[in-house]
Amino acid sequence: MEIYVDAAYESLNHHGEELCGDKVEFVRQENSFVAVLADGLGSGVKANILSTLTSKIIATMLLGGARLTDAIETIAGTLPVCRERDIAYSTFTIIRVMPDGMCTVAEFDNPLVTLFRKNQILDLERVPMSIDDKTVYHSSFKAENGDMLVGFSDGVVHAGVGKLLDLGWQYDNIVKFVSENISHDISPVEMCSRILNAVDALYMGEIGDDSTVCAIRFKESNPVTIMIGPPINPELDPIVVDKLVQSRGIKVVCGGTTSQIVSSHTGEQLTVTLNYENPGIPPAADIKGIDLVTEGVLTIGKTLDMLKRFPYMDRSEKVIALSKKDAASRLVRILLEESTEVRFLVGRAINPAHQNPEMPISLGLKLNLIKEMKAELEKIGKIVNIEYF
Repeated sequence: MEIYVDAAYESLNHHGEELCGDKVEFVRQENSFVAVLADGLGSGVKANILSTLTSKIIATMLLGGARLTDAIETIAGTLPVCRERDIAYSTFTIIRVMPDGMCTVAEFDNPLVTLFRKNQILDLERVPMSIDDKTVYHSSFKAENGDMLVGFSDGVVHAGVGKLLDLGWQYDNIVKFVSENISHDISPVEMCSRILNAVDALYMGEIGDDSTVCAIRFKESNPVTIMIGPPINPELDPIVVDKLVQSRGIKVVCGGTTSQIVSSHTGEQLTVTLNYENPGIPPAADIKGIDLVTEGVLTIGKTLDMLKRFPYMDRSEKVIALSKKDAASRLVRILLEESTEVRFLVGRAINPAHQNPEMPISLGLKLNLIKEMKAELEKIGKIVNIEYF
């Protein structure tokens, strides 16, 4: 069974700061997935620079083939120790996943990650390693379908200090909270939101320390294939439709003409309704065997807009956005939560209707919309491929 890594993170900035002192870096290649959670000393610009350097250097070196010890030694030599407080300028957690599901975790002065299997916590056997006078804890395990890893910065542990809790939330209470909220189908996005919702409440809306949560779910691969636009050569219509129909996982069709082509070549009826869930978004249609059928560039444009805004929504907005039933919201939910990889089948035929200058989104922007969507999805670690016809 092929196991896919679905990952998400979310941060709350220190009160009064525009930049977060924590940084999470996700990098995915065919031969590995790397996640780095770095926590820069202090807050604001300085902490942001330190954590960004740490996460970027580690991720880049590991994906370039460097050993874990080499990456840590480079960081240890690059970032000095604070003379006043005698602590490192940046702490970090490194998670590396290989194609066979073998996971390696390295932790330096961050709260320990927690591993849940069948909704029960598993203890990782951690081995201390001395690297450049720094103690780094190393552990490894073989991931199974359904496993979830949850890591967080110390701002989460300190939540509530001086406000609702004298000693803060504390590590054991956080682990208990995760245990009470985890389920077999909870997504990394939802887990991060639940934990930070509690953190925000404990800080009473005035975050005393940068707080970041990173969640990784190991699950079966569930790709989505999205056909948008008719091919430039009509002779390619049956070929592209076959690629869609025979694809594994979720199937989506975007565009009126495109949906007619799919209906014609599959022999399944295209059913169009006028039930508008959102007045600004054309309603979805139905074709048997296709999971979602939408209008074309307008819906794609709305979907892209939601993807861009999603990281900046508060937790309640995210829950509401993913629960809506209009075509764009349903597509966002498929892209963010239900699918593991994304494949676009993009037709380049010219639609005369899009030559109207009064159209909000012209055909000339269609390819750019898809490219921008690819970039947004890759930011959160999705594998995205585009095929043109």
